[in-house]
Amino acid sequence: MEFTVSTRPQGAGAVIEVAGDLDMSTTPRLRERLREVVEGGVRVVVVDLTGVGFMDSSGLGALVVAYRELRERNGWLGLAGVRRSVRTVLSITSVDQVIDIFDTVHDAEAAARAA
Repeated sequence: MEFTVSTRPQGAGAVIEVAGDLDMSTTPRLRERLREVVEGGVRVVVVDLTGVGFMDSSGLGALVVAYRELRERNGWLGLAGVRRSVRTVLSITSVDQVIDIFDTVHDAEAAARAA
């Protein structure tokens, strides 16, 4: 599967849709997109991982860095559509205890509005 990252405005923030394996070779693209969005002033970011079947530690690191950068700016990051294989990585590393995970982008957006 080809790796893609796209961004669309949504409500008060942005949704970053990721598809394909998130590994050492593709993570720099996600990291760059997250940096662009955060530095562009967006404070609410939902990363839609519905299309991601595999994520290694580099992908995990990119998400944690984005989470920290948003928190420093009084922002919010949520993950949506996380498949079981990716959820396992988030659980083993306890990242799921820090970054909120939602079944759908809609659920994540509702939580962001309430936060």
